[in-house]
Amino acid sequence: MEEKTTSYTDSQTDIKADSQAQQHSVPHGDENAEGQADVSAAKFERIRRAHQSEVMEDYVEMIADLIAENGEARAVDLASRFGVKSPTVNATIQRLQRDGLVESKPYRSIFLTSKGVALATKCKERHELVRDFLICLGLDPQIADSDAEGVEHHVSDQTLQLFADYLKKHS
Repeated sequence: MEEKTTSYTDSQTDIKADSQAQQHSVPHGDENAEGQADVSAAKFERIRRAHQSEVMEDYVEMIADLIAENGEARAVDLASRFGVKSPTVNATIQRLQRDGLVESKPYRSIFLTSKGVALATKCKERHELVRDFLICLGLDPQIADSDAEGVEHHVSDQTLQLFADYLKKHS
C-alpha cells in the first residue's frame, strides 16, 4: 500500500481553499444541502491533510531542536523524545528523506536540508505565536505550550495573523 504524503504547503493551501469555499457558497433550496456538504467535505479533507503533515512537522522541529541543543540529531534521541520505538522513527525519517526534508546515512546523525530548515523554522514560529497568544489570554505557560503543540498544525494563516495582531496590541 502506497502512503500519500502531504506537505505543509499543501495543508495551508487547503485551509485557504476551505475558507474561500465557505465565503463563496450562497446556498438556496437543494443547493443549500449540496453546498453545505461540499463545505463540510472540504473542511474534513483539510483536517485529514493537517493530521498527515503533523508528524512530519513535529519531526523536523524536533530535529532542529536536537541539533541546536546537542549539535546533532540521532534516531535514538528522537525515539526518546517522542516516546516511540526506533522502527517508528526510522520509517518517519525515510518519509522525510523522500520529501526532501532530511538527509541521513546509516549509523549517522540526521540533518535537515534547506527545505527542512525552512519548515522547522516556520513550525517553531507558529508554535511560539500560538503559545504566546494563549499565555496572553491568561493560560498557564506549561498548559499553553502543550495546547499550542496541537493547535499549531490546524490553525490558518488568517487566524495566526489575528493572534499576532492581538499580541501587538496587548503586549
